[in-house]
Amino acid sequence: MAEPYYITTAISYPNGKPHIGHAYEAIAADVIARHQRLRGRDVRFQTGADEHGLKMAQKARELGVTPKELCDEMSQYFIDMCDALNVSYDVFLRTTEARHHLASQELWRRMEANGDLYLDRYEGWYSIRDEAYYDESELTTGEGGDKLSPQGTPVEWTVEESWFFRLSNYAEPLLALFNEHPEFLKPDSRRNEVMRFIEGGLRDLSVSRTSFDWGVKVPGSENHVMYVWVDALTNYLTGLGFPGDTPEMAKWWPADLHLIGKDIVRFHTVYWPAFLMSAKLPLPKQVFGHGFLLNRGQKESKSLGNVTDSLALADKFGVDVLRYFLMREVAFGQDGTYSPEAIVTRANAELANSFGNLAQRTLSFIAKNLDGSLPEIFGHDAADTALFETVSKAVHIEIPLAFDAVAPTQAIEIWMQAVFACNAYIDAQAPWALRKTDAERMQTVLATLYICIAQLAVAIQPVIPSSAGKLLDTMGIPAEKRDYSAIGSHWYSPLAESDFRLMAPAPLFPRLELPVEESAA
Repeated sequence: MAEPYYITTAISYPNGKPHIGHAYEAIAADVIARHQRLRGRDVRFQTGADEHGLKMAQKARELGVTPKELCDEMSQYFIDMCDALNVSYDVFLRTTEARHHLASQELWRRMEANGDLYLDRYEGWYSIRDEAYYDESELTTGEGGDKLSPQGTPVEWTVEESWFFRLSNYAEPLLALFNEHPEFLKPDSRRNEVMRFIEGGLRDLSVSRTSFDWGVKVPGSENHVMYVWVDALTNYLTGLGFPGDTPEMAKWWPADLHLIGKDIVRFHTVYWPAFLMSAKLPLPKQVFGHGFLLNRGQKESKSLGNVTDSLALADKFGVDVLRYFLMREVAFGQDGTYSPEAIVTRANAELANSFGNLAQRTLSFIAKNLDGSLPEIFGHDAADTALFETVSKAVHIEIPLAFDAVAPTQAIEIWMQAVFACNAYIDAQAPWALRKTDAERMQTVLATLYICIAQLAVAIQPVIPSSAGKLLDTMGIPAEKRDYSAIGSHWYSPLAESDFRLMAPAPLFPRLELPVEESAA
């Protein structure tokens, strides 16, 4: 029976249309999910929309619609984004679903039964945009003298009756979690930040609101709605049928990976584990806080007018090109920058000139000179063996390990080095010259390249699934030979047992040109 693997993204707040940051996280999670499927694991991949909270209520009022009408419209944009970017999610969960209200209320009851909830009065600073409470010591002062959150968002002084969660009781258990399980939060820099925050002292957390009613009702206090983060974080359980004793809960929880942005690490690694500890539920195995994408070095904002529509980029350059660039360009976990020029440069240098050209010249040569028949092997020499060992080590060991470590950028770099080795091999062996002098050696060289290209196409499937799939189709590689275990050792060859005939391939990655409006900018 296949080993289960449960991965989630943060659920997106749909008070606006999705931007490049949403695409970045969804693609990254998809890459890891696809990798784990190639590993032979039974993967569950959940994403969704966080539809409650004051921001949604205010936005709906501005537009003259009900909050539910706004949620229905806006969440569909996020579904459409995932579908357009070939994100292979299994569940898209919306927090307005009735099952989610039941799950959130049950989590609340369990925390209350543990003695961790009490009614009091909240007075303090609150950011509507962040849906977060901040201590005075965390605030900065803006140019106009206004107080701002650590994220640079406006805060307002809030006074209302509130239920509180005894977060202060969980400082020691949380520090023990980080010390005993350093893998719980990656990268290490995020873990160090969170530990410093906990060591600074934890205050009890206000977990309900009475100033609006767009949210999950607090059991026994119907004039209160839950703080949106209690509700939002519960989504990871809702999709598994919590609070029922379901086969899904038994199989998938605890989650293997919560993939989130660095700005919400505190909610996922302080509040969420504390809630779960209180409710006597297992903790997720790992949280990974990735960095931000910057538009030409600037953080995107509506006021600057530099918010990027990821679907427009995909339309302009291609879905797989965008996926490859986002995973390749920025060291995963760190902040990075992007631009149309950078996308074109990276795609042309690596996808078109390196891998695409390698496949094109090899397969075209077979189609033209062997009438499409797959080449035979007439005994390997040291150069063949060296290439097989390089590619095999990459695709069987190094690339899977990098993806396991949530390091897609590193995985792609290893893959590219194997591609470069193949290009150096074809240049050195020169099958076009061997065609005139040693036909058997020519076939062996082509067979070696064919096997290595197939292995590299299998290994890069998580990142560019459509393009890799088309190449494997062109090469006649059957579906059952497209995972890590089936691509075999470096002596494995599907050639001898196949009568597949290659047709002259179309270019896999045509060279891109920078759009006129960008090149003129």
